[in-house]
Amino acid sequence: MVVSNPFLFKKMNSSTIGGQAVIEGVMMKSSKGWAVAVRNPEGDIIVQSEKFKKQSLLTKIPIIRGFFILIQTMWLGLKAIDFSSKVVFKEEKSNPWSMALSLILAFFIGIALFIVLPLYLTKLTGYFLNLVQINPFLFNFVDGILRVIIFIGYVYGIALWPQMGRIFAYHGAEHKVINAFETEKVLDIENVSKYSRFHVRCGTSFIFIVLIISILFFSMIPSSWSFMMKALSRIILLPIIAGISYEILKLSAKWQNTRFGKIIIAPGLLFQKITTKEPDKSQIEVAITALKTVLNLDDSSLLRDSACSRMPVKN
Repeated sequence: MVVSNPFLFKKMNSSTIGGQAVIEGVMMKSSKGWAVAVRNPEGDIIVQSEKFKKQSLLTKIPIIRGFFILIQTMWLGLKAIDFSSKVVFKEEKSNPWSMALSLILAFFIGIALFIVLPLYLTKLTGYFLNLVQINPFLFNFVDGILRVIIFIGYVYGIALWPQMGRIFAYHGAEHKVINAFETEKVLDIENVSKYSRFHVRCGTSFIFIVLIISILFFSMIPSSWSFMMKALSRIILLPIIAGISYEILKLSAKWQNTRFGKIIIAPGLLFQKITTKEPDKSQIEVAITALKTVLNLDDSSLLRDSACSRMPVKN
């Protein structure tokens, strides 16, 4: 359904707006709160929103804030997915402890797949190529390349799941809506549809920055260290690497029209050809609903024209 009298927003610090695709929906996050909009089997858009409590100073200090924002985003993403599964599959209320366990399990699976496995494969490579074993930079370069290959293989693997096609389309809808908002366009389906499904601050760009920065950091680890010490040092360095990568991602958005900025964001934009798909109008409508909801949490003064047509939204 096209919104006949949509919201019009004043200019704000749009870099604080981010999002994530969920099952049949989109989650949007701002500095003041988050909102998730999901289309249920009956065709209605169901919305849940929440204001943040007072933000910790740790989320405002450069470098340090990157890791804490990453953890917060992962937790909110898990809550949004949990909500969407209830709406779509009519599941019962979940236990917070089970959500925490899921987050911890996901963390350890990530460590196993993207730290331990490439490190072990690099160690095996060193048995055949002695230079890899004795040269710290070359060892960590091979380790980084293997990590990229495993990550790409992982995404290709989950892309084979039919449901992921729709999630990737909602991912594209999320990007289109944020792109439209950042250029201060009217947020209706017709306008939003014209925008790119790619975005420079996407999490895929962040992941590629992390992979590059990790090669530089891990190359400082002595090659004489044991496998266990190398693995533990990589885990310990993750918060610092995430923090630096977050700052680079923010700068890359500001420098996206410069040669340096284009080089930084190019891998992430290229990879978004896999992780996003062109959404249909109903999916764009859901993303618009999520963004309008989270902006209402920010400040009602964001509205130039507070009148809007009512969508079939249930709280």
